[in-house]
Amino acid sequence: MRDSKHLVSIFRSLSEPRRQALLDYAEFLAGKEGAEAAAAPPAEPLPIPRPEQENVVKAIQRLMQTYPMLERNQVFHEASAQMTRHLMHGVGAADAIDELERIFARQYQRHLEALNKDLLSS
Repeated sequence: MRDSKHLVSIFRSLSEPRRQALLDYAEFLAGKEGAEAAAAPPAEPLPIPRPEQENVVKAIQRLMQTYPMLERNQVFHEASAQMTRHLMHGVGAADAIDELERIFARQYQRHLEALNKDLLSS
């Protein structure tokens, strides 16, 4: 509340052109804030269902869309290992996809723990 009173006091002390410039700048900042919030990934996984027939590549794409808040590089190593198990070692697609879903869920839990840790230390 004190900040708004101070801002109003400053605003009233300005000439008309400077008031308009301050308003323009405030609108610019408000628009930027809204754009940043809209560009931020969702906090929770998106409810994208697993199709009955899905290959491993499509599963990785689906899971990346389901968990857009995760850093791709953090998930990539484990996901590529599952792809290798599937292609090179003959692990079935369904088993590889099940493991991919566990990997993404585990990474999401780590993401939440890191966020909670950041909130507690703030």
